[in-house]
Amino acid sequence: MNILFMNSAREWGGTEKWTRMAAEALGESHNTILVYRKDVVGSNFTITKYRLPCLSEADLYTLWQLIRIINTEKVEAIIPTKRKDYFLAGIAGKLTGTPVILRLGADRQLRDPWQRLTYHTLTSGIIVNAEKIKKTLLQTGYIPESKIRVIYNGLDTTEIDKKTITKQEKPFPFTLTALGRLTINKGFDFLIRSFARFLHENPEADAGLVIMGEGADRTAFEELANQLGIQNRVRFPGFLQNPYPTLQASDLFVMASTNEGLSNALLEAMYLGCAPVSTYAGGVREVITNKENGYLLSHGDEARLAAILSELYRNKPTRAAIAKAAQETVIRQFSIPRMAKEIAKFCQDTTQSTENTET
Repeated sequence: MNILFMNSAREWGGTEKWTRMAAEALGESHNTILVYRKDVVGSNFTITKYRLPCLSEADLYTLWQLIRIINTEKVEAIIPTKRKDYFLAGIAGKLTGTPVILRLGADRQLRDPWQRLTYHTLTSGIIVNAEKIKKTLLQTGYIPESKIRVIYNGLDTTEIDKKTITKQEKPFPFTLTALGRLTINKGFDFLIRSFARFLHENPEADAGLVIMGEGADRTAFEELANQLGIQNRVRFPGFLQNPYPTLQASDLFVMASTNEGLSNALLEAMYLGCAPVSTYAGGVREVITNKENGYLLSHGDEARLAAILSELYRNKPTRAAIAKAAQETVIRQFSIPRMAKEIAKFCQDTTQSTENTET
């Protein structure tokens, strides 16, 4: 098949990483193409790619160029991966008769009337990475279950293994890590306050927190650490092209988000031997069973998060057992070949269904 991925992000993040993994893996058996906006995204892909302005949902020049690419490359399925791309891809799909399968990686309520046009009328299928997201979409009442396919994120363990050959010293004797775009919805303020509480309750702990990533709220998070007097215990190394050695050298990985799908960063940390601690965000309960292969808690419960950190700090055997169970879960349930195979099958099924409907 000829499959076109569309991602107009201005910076690199989890969705962009998923797009690369999916497009490159599918590219081994199919012809995959990328439409992108910024070089920070496009430079990470080796497949055929086109750079377009993607200024807005009403960008007529981008729409015209997108239609030209679809026709030139004989595209059989379009997979937009950012919200602002859904509409443009949907219109281009309707004008060219090409199925559009949008990819949604976050648990999002659809309340606005216009969203019916984007998520249903202009869309032939929806890929989600968690059952929780599927359940939320079904609550709209207008998106049929047959249109939604749950395809869990794949994990490129071969790439991770290559990038962790060189070991890194632990930043702190007891190291917590977090990774993601530095914005409020990722919950880093909640994490920093909880970590400060943990340090207050365990003054002897030689512990530190490493928050990897860049984003609009980085300065606010740095100022919060300063206000709490823990600036020497919280590090912000920025965006790391290779975060895996840092994850591998860590004891815990904390995902404190208010909203997620199924985080790639969480899966990677679990694979690399971190004991995971996460809020009940998105589909996390589909991969973590509380106190078996990780810990779960409500966002904003600083006392509970501090207590979990204390328990894992003081009980090394429990920490090791949780980390081992987490790693085994990822190895068993997630893989790039499985993800690529399921995406290709969904594209083929959707294309066939569209052809039958038109006939």
